[in-house]
Amino acid sequence: MFKNTKFKKTMTLLLKIAGVVFFLSIIAYFSLRGFFLQKAIEKVQAKLQQKYQAELLIGEAGFTGISGVSIKKLQLIPANRDTLLRLEEFSLKIRFLYALIGDIRVAEITLNEGFLQLSKRDSIRNFDGFLVQTEDSLKAAVNSTPELSDNEPANYAEIAFKLISKVLNKIPAEVNITNFSLKGIDNEKWVDFKVLSLTYLKGEVSSKMEVNSHSLTQHWTLSGTANPDAKQADIIFSKADTGRILMPYLPERFNIQTGFSSARFIISNISLEDDELHIDGKASVNSFLLNHPKIASKDVVIDNMEFDYAYRIGPNYIALDSSSKVIFNGIVIRPFVYFQNGPDTIYHLVVKTEKTEANAFVDALPEGLFAHVKGMKATGSFSYRLDFIFNENKPNEMVFESTLERDNLKILQFGEADLTKLNREFIHHPIENGRPVRGILVGASNPSFVPLESISAILQKTILTTEDPSFYWHRGFVTEAFRQSIAKNIRTGKFKRGASTISMQLVKNVFLTREKTMARKLEEILLVYILENNHISSKDRMFEVYLNIIEWGPNVYGIGEASQFYFKKSASELTLSECMFLATIIPSPKKFMWRFGKDGMLRPYLEKNFRFVANKMISRGVLPPEDTLGLTHLIRINGPALNYIIKSDTLVSDSLLEDVLNQDEEGEEIEPK
Repeated sequence: MFKNTKFKKTMTLLLKIAGVVFFLSIIAYFSLRGFFLQKAIEKVQAKLQQKYQAELLIGEAGFTGISGVSIKKLQLIPANRDTLLRLEEFSLKIRFLYALIGDIRVAEITLNEGFLQLSKRDSIRNFDGFLVQTEDSLKAAVNSTPELSDNEPANYAEIAFKLISKVLNKIPAEVNITNFSLKGIDNEKWVDFKVLSLTYLKGEVSSKMEVNSHSLTQHWTLSGTANPDAKQADIIFSKADTGRILMPYLPERFNIQTGFSSARFIISNISLEDDELHIDGKASVNSFLLNHPKIASKDVVIDNMEFDYAYRIGPNYIALDSSSKVIFNGIVIRPFVYFQNGPDTIYHLVVKTEKTEANAFVDALPEGLFAHVKGMKATGSFSYRLDFIFNENKPNEMVFESTLERDNLKILQFGEADLTKLNREFIHHPIENGRPVRGILVGASNPSFVPLESISAILQKTILTTEDPSFYWHRGFVTEAFRQSIAKNIRTGKFKRGASTISMQLVKNVFLTREKTMARKLEEILLVYILENNHISSKDRMFEVYLNIIEWGPNVYGIGEASQFYFKKSASELTLSECMFLATIIPSPKKFMWRFGKDGMLRPYLEKNFRFVANKMISRGVLPPEDTLGLTHLIRINGPALNYIIKSDTLVSDSLLEDVLNQDEEGEEIEPK
């Protein structure tokens, strides 16, 4: 009994002491918090000044309630640069219980009037001092990975997951923003995203924005849900009135116009599973528009595009998992993309389609990309698969395989590009500088037209050697040439080598324009496949048309005109040396005169070019070695071309001339195939 009474007294005394301490702590907190707030502000000001050479100005700061801080007239001004940040009124409340254990989490943010401004004037930017400098900074921001030893490489999946978790934990439970602008200034170009209102409460997001730039003023809306704790979100982005959202700044800066009527972005899962970060969700865009001179001459419009994504990040790789799916105007595409940065740098791509009806595919082609194919009618179906693997340390082992499986696929009706016209007489209109120069009748009714059997066999073999050795065996494309082209382009980091076949050149010349756009190249690939794989025209006829329409000089088209223009003879009478000359000028026919010296003869360095081609022909068994005994670069031009040959002295060296002549009209290096 005595012990129980003593215990009760002791506990009562301890509780009273704890109460007094807590009461005194509360008094001290409210008495001294203003002092500590001022000291904290001074510490931040000193750090910004010392580390970033930026001045932090605060007009007024104080506490509201138990855990709220209110700041008025805050400015962040980098030295000798534009103001980076200005806030007229800003307040936040922290989660008090988390703060007691040292974990600062924001419960509520209110912001009224202000801006965040990123500016560039000439080479001076007001945000350079705040950019993250190195990967070490990123690791420090997520406290690195303590489980790893110093000699063990970083686990990027774990680092990324920690960083994402930290960011999501900082998102407040409630946000209220009015009249806050996100401004960008790039010398004379500018854009202003003004958030008229943004509210986030109990997981619901709603925002209205006014967007201004040099060229447009629009009103956008954003709505949806976000749950940082569950790492999930569902956001819809659209225009407040009718029409498309158009992206500002891009037209002035990059000559790109792009927009959409609405977009939706869903994150359904972010998790770390067995050292692999999983990010899953869905994105969709309606009435997407894109316009750029390098893409197409018209607006490219995609009615509907959906993307079910499954990203995977491992210790040394990032991948788009094969469970991902792209639905493109109703066509289903399954992509797999993989990049590994160690120990070998590996690129892996797989693209495959589900079984697709031919007419559905034609109907799904985006407006503005396939104008010459639109209107085509077909029956049957097909499926397609592309496999590509490239190891930078083992470039010769590159995998490039393209497979299309057909199921009763037949063309019933052609669109604007009627490929069957190759089999009859037609008028060809060569294009120069975007305009047709003159009509050329391709057929026996034209006296300059030369049937294939009347064209020198040596010329045919020489052109096949330089342009497309496997023309009579391939179906429009040479897989090995694509492999070499891709490998070289990856190694050099730019487009330096193409893989064009005679079939591709024929389609480009007869059915398409000369514009250098992605749309033209895609149409070229599709039309070549249709031409070559549906037996629309024979190889002989295709080669015959090709030789009778290609450019051989200034306003010189077809081998009939070319043989007269240079040598005043028929195409059947050409010598081996003359054939070599004609074959080697095909990539740049308008520059033929620079191959001649002031004496009117071909420059000596061209003899090695002729010998190189001749040796290729011998190795392939299309030219007997004894037939090359008379091969020489000393040919005589006696046709109208003689008037174009430069006979005066020139300051251009032979080596420079060789470099110029080894470029085709699209700036790609010419290499013997």
